[in-house]
Amino acid sequence: MKKLILVLSILLVLGCKSKPVVVQPVEIKCVKLSLSDVDESQKKRAYDLGKRVLMICNISKFIPFKESEATPSVIANTTLEKHSATCVKFRARYGSFKDLKLVEIHKNNTENTTIFRYKALYEHANANKELRVTLNEENKVSSLKTMEWVNEFKCK
Repeated sequence: MKKLILVLSILLVLGCKSKPVVVQPVEIKCVKLSLSDVDESQKKRAYDLGKRVLMICNISKFIPFKESEATPSVIANTTLEKHSATCVKFRARYGSFKDLKLVEIHKNNTENTTIFRYKALYEHANANKELRVTLNEENKVSSLKTMEWVNEFKCK
């Protein structure tokens, strides 16, 4: 009986021998940039285009994007009908749009885009909205997204 326990113990130790672990290098998808690391002209472009989208609700004048300002998919998705529906909802909940405050900038290395996170300031204090303006390598808007503000940024 003792011999059987000894043999089983030896087999158990040999069977549980660990294998070498191969560590794969992790590619960093998004990097947070310092506000001073980004060119002022690029920050101004993102701010102007983002503010123009939200100001439509205040001035009721829809200005479509030009091909030099946005990608074809953004131009196609930015319509008067979609803006009108969003504006009605936002004005009822948050009041008039005031301004944008740049909070942080991220560089998406896999898509080669720069993501500007703005806190959208509205008339009502309960407004906690974010506007993300994404510029591609040609400095064109490749994405516009409004959502509830969350402090932690997660790269898609």
